[in-house]
Amino acid sequence: MMRQTEFQVQAREALRNMKPYSPGKPIWEVQKELGIDKVVKLASNENPLGASPKAMEAIVACLPEIHRYPDAGTKALNEVIAAELSVSTEQIIVTNGADELIKLVAEAFLEAGDEVIMPSPTFSEYEFGTYLMGSEPVSVPLNDDYQYDVDRLLQAVTEKTKMLFLCTPNNPTGTYLPKPELRRLLDGLPKHVLVMVDSAYSHFASADDYTDGLEFVRQGYPVIVLQTFSKIFGLAGIRVGFGVSSPEIIHSVLQVKEPFNVNSLAQEAAKAAMTDHEHIGRSRAVNAEGREQLYAAFRRLGLSYTESMTNFILADLGPGAKELYDRLMRRGVIVRYGGAWGLTNHIRVSVGTKEENEFFIEQLSALLAEEEQIPQKPSMPLRGTTDNGNGVPRVISRVVT
Repeated sequence: MMRQTEFQVQAREALRNMKPYSPGKPIWEVQKELGIDKVVKLASNENPLGASPKAMEAIVACLPEIHRYPDAGTKALNEVIAAELSVSTEQIIVTNGADELIKLVAEAFLEAGDEVIMPSPTFSEYEFGTYLMGSEPVSVPLNDDYQYDVDRLLQAVTEKTKMLFLCTPNNPTGTYLPKPELRRLLDGLPKHVLVMVDSAYSHFASADDYTDGLEFVRQGYPVIVLQTFSKIFGLAGIRVGFGVSSPEIIHSVLQVKEPFNVNSLAQEAAKAAMTDHEHIGRSRAVNAEGREQLYAAFRRLGLSYTESMTNFILADLGPGAKELYDRLMRRGVIVRYGGAWGLTNHIRVSVGTKEENEFFIEQLSALLAEEEQIPQKPSMPLRGTTDNGNGVPRVISRVVT
């Protein structure tokens, strides 16, 4: 019998660069590990109100038919999305979560030796899809206040550039690329460069100059817009995402899509959630109130943060961020530590319900008080802030709230 050490099967070279995605810990795991009952999860940017009630009703109604294969072309869901977004059904592809769309676009358009531009820090799946195809990621740092620099992005373009990923609003910073700047970027790129505008968090954006990118698809730019049902619609557990682009680009992506990639329950739930405007409105309102609640707490604690157009906030806890992250978890609060993005002084906090936010604030306040880390009014502005003239820090941001 051949011993395992004698195997000579080699994995692809590209796998040397690929890092598995590290999701936030689920509530049950923290409860089991630490032996605690009350756990608040503010780590994965989920909707704290839960799923759309209409979506849950649709799932129950669909249960008797789950012995049937799902609609491989997601035709009924495509029609609902097309009607809501004022595009044609031929401009839509529905996927098993937005992550699958990123992978499919990479498979459809990237080859070994291509270069792919992406901001830094940003969502890690762009790099994953790039490495998967043997292409080269080109990271372009955001500015000091985590804003996009269009000139720097354009300077990164070479004859090898094939794609550009833009997460706007950006994960994990919550900042965005204003519409005039996005237009300037698109007009400055070579026509053969495909741009993915990841607007997964677009429903939470309130800035007057924000765009989800769909208008540029309608105007004929080589853009594919990514959106998801995991955030405001509350369907993260059943994995539904979609892309909108020209029929030609969508056709190419469909050529590499597996059949039956989106299950029947997910399709029915997404159809119902897309038109549940009451749930969407309530989710936006809770998020807007929750952001202000967290902003006020961070200001009270003397902590720097970045104003957000999303359902999460990036907060600077200083050099002790990792220890505070671990101690928060032991107190029953799951947030996201920024080390994976190179933001070692930061945590990313999802906006929860008023009660969840308050529990997080109470635990963080207690930890800071224990370590005597609550600073006095600073004589110099904190990083990412300016003084508004009365000694109170004001966040620097182009975001309008």
